[in-house]
Amino acid sequence: QVQLTELGGGSVQPGGGLRISCTASGFTSSDYCMAWFRQIPGGQREGVAAFRTGTSSSLYADSVKGRFTISRDSAENTIGLWMNGLKPEDTAMYYCAADVSFCALDDTYYTYWGHGAQVTVSS
Repeated sequence: QVQLTELGGGSVQPGGGLRISCTASGFTSSDYCMAWFRQIPGGQREGVAAFRTGTSSSLYADSVKGRFTISRDSAENTIGLWMNGLKPEDTAMYYCAADVSFCALDDTYYTYWGHGAQVTVSS
């Protein structure tokens, strides 16, 4: 029923910025949670940021606070992640996740997942 689509992955130089977005379809309620996780090959998923649409509240991992911003995008049913001051260690596959109730940086309880967008930070 619910489908998530990521857009905007790519390659950037250290210190640069990049915007990725996640568009959701199939939600019957306007109040849900959308989050971003990232994963490197062989590693576990790391929570990056989460956004609750009903309250416009956000949550960030300590590693990205002050550099990343998650917010509602102008496009309908879309949440954007604005990444600034990118570092090589930010290189990962970024996955969009969503749930109607849970909203935190633990990947265990999210019901819906996108297929990922690759972000590469290198010179």
